[in-house]
Amino acid sequence: MDVENIIYHGRIKVPYKWYVGETGSRFFIGLRDNKELWGNRCPKCDRVYVPPIKTCWECFVPTKEWVKLKDTGTVESFTVTHYSEGVAPKDVPIIYGLIKIDGADGSLLHFIGDVEPGDVSVGMRVKAVFAEERTGSILDIKHFVPSNE
Repeated sequence: MDVENIIYHGRIKVPYKWYVGETGSRFFIGLRDNKELWGNRCPKCDRVYVPPIKTCWECFVPTKEWVKLKDTGTVESFTVTHYSEGVAPKDVPIIYGLIKIDGADGSLLHFIGDVEPGDVSVGMRVKAVFAEERTGSILDIKHFVPSNE
């Protein structure tokens, strides 16, 4: 195999597609079709996972119960980048936030937008803003914005 065909400008080209399966597909369809966030609950420990997972990480049992979540949450952590590598569809500076979604035990890593970097803080309440045109990906959530909810 020719290394030149694999590595291109510091990135590794992957010659196959990756599918998210039944669980991930249901999550992305909810975002795309209904602007809804869904997680799933472990029947044993009662944890609610977002993004959803097929098997509980703690109990190793199937997580078959789906839970509709709010589109609000709390910033647990964040970072600001002042450069772009072309992967993020945003202008710099880019604010990445770890958002603990209301009603879930897990967090979502996503963009925080419509706010100056200096105004973002841990504990800040945020709300999801959905993209006008949605395609069934995590970018169907355009970003999270500060909220009083």
